[in-house]
Amino acid sequence: MSSITPAFPADEAPSANRAGFEDAGRDVRQLLRGARSGAGLVPDGISAFALRSLAARKAVRSLDLQYYIWRDDFTGRLLAREVLAAADRGLRVRLLLDDVYVVGAERTLAVLAAHPAIEVRIFNAASWRRWGRIGFALELLLGGWRLNHRMHNKLWLADGVVAILGGRNIGNEYFDASGEFNFRDLDLIVAGEATSEAAAIFERYWHDELARPVESFRSVRRAGRKLPALRRLLRGAASLPAAQPFLERVHSAPAIRRILAEEHDLVPTDAVQILADPPAKATGQCSGQGLADAVHAALGSAAREVLLISPYFVPGERGLAMLTSLVRRGVRVSVVTNSLAATDVVVVHGGYARYRRALLEAGVEIWEMKRSGREDTGIFGSRGASLHTKAFVVDGELTFTGSFNLDPRSARLNTEMGGFVRHPALGQRLRAEHDRLADPARSYRLGIGPDGRLTWTDLSGGQQRVQHREPDASPRRRLLALAARILPIESQL
Repeated sequence: MSSITPAFPADEAPSANRAGFEDAGRDVRQLLRGARSGAGLVPDGISAFALRSLAARKAVRSLDLQYYIWRDDFTGRLLAREVLAAADRGLRVRLLLDDVYVVGAERTLAVLAAHPAIEVRIFNAASWRRWGRIGFALELLLGGWRLNHRMHNKLWLADGVVAILGGRNIGNEYFDASGEFNFRDLDLIVAGEATSEAAAIFERYWHDELARPVESFRSVRRAGRKLPALRRLLRGAASLPAAQPFLERVHSAPAIRRILAEEHDLVPTDAVQILADPPAKATGQCSGQGLADAVHAALGSAAREVLLISPYFVPGERGLAMLTSLVRRGVRVSVVTNSLAATDVVVVHGGYARYRRALLEAGVEIWEMKRSGREDTGIFGSRGASLHTKAFVVDGELTFTGSFNLDPRSARLNTEMGGFVRHPALGQRLRAEHDRLADPARSYRLGIGPDGRLTWTDLSGGQQRVQHREPDASPRRRLLALAARILPIESQL
């Protein structure tokens, strides 16, 4: 197995001959100490990368992978190499990707699909592909409104018994591997019977009419001649100069020793539920309950406390009414989100700012993450992004971790996925993550001053500094956020 990729020391790489998860059913039951399912949280990027690699290496039957973004950077290539190696061992591999970041990458995907054990499908694909992203934009502008509905789900499913889901896409910034900025994100790992729900979700999407085989766009037969070249490209990812420091950190991280020893800190519990929106939501014609309703019901059930983490937080009138009613009932509500300087989507911050004062006046606590990294003030993207976690904990024991942002796009436009777990130990871990993000070293505490103006209080360094305007945000960012706040675009945020 050491020939796959040096993500682990050669003498510690899991053996391909290990009796994986069919015996894994037995291995997992032992790990869960009698419970039918178990769950754990993975907050750091190094462990998140290692767990995906390990799951691919230990699987003996199948890998089912569903992602919004899979970047062509060194972590993306290293994990693609693990996937290809799994197929070489005879595993059935199915890869389902949303089309918005696939346009222009069909050739590489067709090469992967030329492998006899790999199938690749593209979800909600644009028809005008020959013109690349320009064609995508033109099709959208000329009436292809379904292209505004994206598959935002994230799932790494090994042998149908171990699932990794949450906010992370596949790319350097999601695994603490980017030299410019890294997202603070969170995965939920689930093992045991509860993963059958994740498997059923994958099957629904895989067989939906919007999931089209890559062969519909590129000849897989001709692409097969390029499979050796792709192998060489993926093999060389570990030798890239940018990859070396990352792999050294993987090798030396204390958490990796525990992961290799199968000490995943899984909490044995049967109170696990994995949910997703139906694929039909991407057509704009979906009826019935979706993930947004489940999230709303979970938050509305609070009796004592709600701790929310959402990078893109636009509660809307419905969310505002629900959160303020919770406070009136005596429930503590605390929200951690991105500051204007930290967000990577400025227009979303403009939508959030509309509700900020009303939330504060109602008694909701708001913490805004400080900017980290170099800022690039584009309207739809930034190098200063930090927070990407989408999670909450209700009354210290009901937790949610997934791809769902508390904004209109997640509620009405994109398909989303996530897991609910009821267990006080997991609730305590998510509380600790909320408190870590809300620490004064990382976040500003928002308030309303005696003069009625909003305040951003910085308590780091043992001193209290109060500001009355968005901290560290450039004039351009403030202007863009103001425009987004005024324009009637909230439904798209």
